[in-house]
Amino acid sequence: MMINTLPLITLENKFHRGQHQILIRFDYNKTLINVVKSISGTCWSQRLKSWYIPNTLHHLETIKSKLSNHSSINDSALSQDIFRTKKNVKRKRNLSTDHRKLLLGYMLYLKGKRYSESTVNTYLTLTADLVEFYNGTDLQTLNNRAVEVFIEQVMMPKRYSISTHRQFISSLKHFKAYYPNCNIDDLHLVLPKKDKLLPTVLSKSEVIDIIRCTQNLKHRAIIALLYSCGLRIGELIQLKQHHIDIDRRQLIVKQGKGRKDRYVVLAESFLPLLLNYISTYQPKVYIFQGQKGGAYSTESIRKFLKKSCKNAQINKKVTPHTLRHSYATHLLESGIDIRYIQELLGHAKPETTMIYTHVSKKDMLQIKSPLDIALKEITTNGNSPTKLLSQNL
Repeated sequence: MMINTLPLITLENKFHRGQHQILIRFDYNKTLINVVKSISGTCWSQRLKSWYIPNTLHHLETIKSKLSNHSSINDSALSQDIFRTKKNVKRKRNLSTDHRKLLLGYMLYLKGKRYSESTVNTYLTLTADLVEFYNGTDLQTLNNRAVEVFIEQVMMPKRYSISTHRQFISSLKHFKAYYPNCNIDDLHLVLPKKDKLLPTVLSKSEVIDIIRCTQNLKHRAIIALLYSCGLRIGELIQLKQHHIDIDRRQLIVKQGKGRKDRYVVLAESFLPLLLNYISTYQPKVYIFQGQKGGAYSTESIRKFLKKSCKNAQINKKVTPHTLRHSYATHLLESGIDIRYIQELLGHAKPETTMIYTHVSKKDMLQIKSPLDIALKEITTNGNSPTKLLSQNL
């Protein structure tokens, strides 16, 4: 008798893109992919190699109701997160009073270093995971082998990404500086090598198609501004009216990544769209306001961009950051010096900007393939190289 085994789906928690998410992990399965896509709010992360959705009780119930008939769901890993799914309320960790006081002090230490809220939350969460794993153990006995065991028994089974692994090691280096009594040797903590992934880049015509297929005026203005100025999504939603100088065709990004200000040139072709948007929506504080007057939701931007790409029949995985990658690559292909591109993007190091030299096709197209050269040298009887390859043997 044949037994049909349902594919396994594992649900995990992850702090990603500034909020707590539910990761939906499973081996490649076309049916499951279509079902997950049908759940409103789901997105694919190339870096995490996983689908994800904001961590709410409603989303968890939706996932289970839609996927339970198609798969076996393992949600045991959800309990490891610092937040519960219900009403986004903090889960009470299994920690002793002394450990709680120590972690609270560590959080204040990180804030005193003036790290961003996102960095503080990430470092605190990862360190708290380790401390909770060894709850009841004197933290002074923690050593490098204890860290390795945590990685082997917790991080690897949950398939933490390389970037999260690196953040974990960085958090422990800071924890050692704050709490030198532990036996962790920060000098011998090894950072795994970074993934060397090339960014997805759209062609100029694909960008125009996406904008053209976006019917909503606000959505169209957001996509056009993300691309024309190479903004990060977090920078765009924090833009206020006084940050834009229409007369000088300039936009100032205040306190971008690394708490840096920078000026960006506004595209002349974008100004009519911007003025039309402002006169129609009449924003009060933020250029792009949400329904309640606050900053616009990043998840909403990702959602309508995904819809616009579908309408434009673009099959690439496109995120708001893809528009920033495309902006930089197209500037490089237009002959703009990479030092200027570095300033426009707000990169601290030129090495970060140099990645776009690997995806620019400006110089690559000048390189002749050995196949083209060989065919050109042996072409006879008036046949073109293309015709020679297409002939039947």
